[in-house]
Amino acid sequence: MYSQVVSILAIIAMVEARFGQEQVPVAAIQAVTSGGGSGVAATLAGGSISTILAASNSCDKLTFADKIIAELGTGADAVTAAQGLVAAEKNFNPFAASIPTVCSDPTLPTTAVLRGITPKIDPAVGGSALANQLSAQSLKAPFQADGMSVADLLIANGFSNFTKQASSGTTAAVSTSAGNTGAATPPPAGANSTASSSSSVAAPPPATDCNDVPPPPPPPPCNAAPPTATTFVTVAVAAATPAANASANTGASSSSSSSTQSSLGISFGKCTPTIAFEGGLGGRPATEFTFQIIDPLARGGQEEALNPNIISSALCNQLINVCGVAKGDAGETACLQAKAAMQAAGTRDASTAENWNNMLGFAGVSITPAIS
Repeated sequence: MYSQVVSILAIIAMVEARFGQEQVPVAAIQAVTSGGGSGVAATLAGGSISTILAASNSCDKLTFADKIIAELGTGADAVTAAQGLVAAEKNFNPFAASIPTVCSDPTLPTTAVLRGITPKIDPAVGGSALANQLSAQSLKAPFQADGMSVADLLIANGFSNFTKQASSGTTAAVSTSAGNTGAATPPPAGANSTASSSSSVAAPPPATDCNDVPPPPPPPPCNAAPPTATTFVTVAVAAATPAANASANTGASSSSSSSTQSSLGISFGKCTPTIAFEGGLGGRPATEFTFQIIDPLARGGQEEALNPNIISSALCNQLINVCGVAKGDAGETACLQAKAAMQAAGTRDASTAENWNNMLGFAGVSITPAIS
């Protein structure tokens, strides 16, 4: 009996701790000074708390975010506070439900600057790492959301472990196949200068954000032959052991301890910036294909994704953070060019990974390596 009481108290403490984290947008709302009369920001900050409670309708915080803009204006601090509420994690009560609710009203939020942002999800929910990665990404570069609800955006980007909730309060289950159809996902609409600067990667946030760099001129056509006749890349490793040679010959799963160059003559530091497209990654069904960084050093803690733009952004960040490429060097520039071309193409299949690898000078590298 005593152990049961201790366990229940521990769970309650965790729930309370999570609620403290979920109230982060409240302080930002109260701190708005760019608009609104005396006491308006404080009143809105207090009222916003009810919209992130477990018992609230998941659409409430979207309508309340619209109210923040209506009453406090469109100053940078007001917009940031309202966007923070849209992205805020709604209080989750594990005693009442096993998965959260997400608003399915395609008209909300009504304010243009608040659309295309997805919410954070409690870490106790399966798949929340992907959802939280998408939320961070959407604060910097909102997804195109014409005719789409917040629930639709999450489903289109591969997260469906929630219950859809309409403004009326009615709920509906998400189709089990909905989260596997990444092809319907709209590409990011562009960087948002007033949004948070937090990283969109699920691993410890990289300090560099590729989205902060304006897209460079379009690269050569994806099918154009690389400047040299090299088809496969051989990674030179000093005093390589037989095991290291075997790993390098796969062209896929190991990073080099020395500078890695592509057939374009560009150095990417310690990493080979190639992308895989294969089924069964991260415990998914073998028939569900996702994108992933091949090089283990560059990959770090990054999870696979249905959206290739998530992977390309993470890879460009990691070149600076862990691979040893200096910001502004040819390696980063080439990665940003390939990223812009990938976003413009809008494809989400094997050709997406192949074209990425071709553009960076790694034509012929397997896009279905053994990734552990």
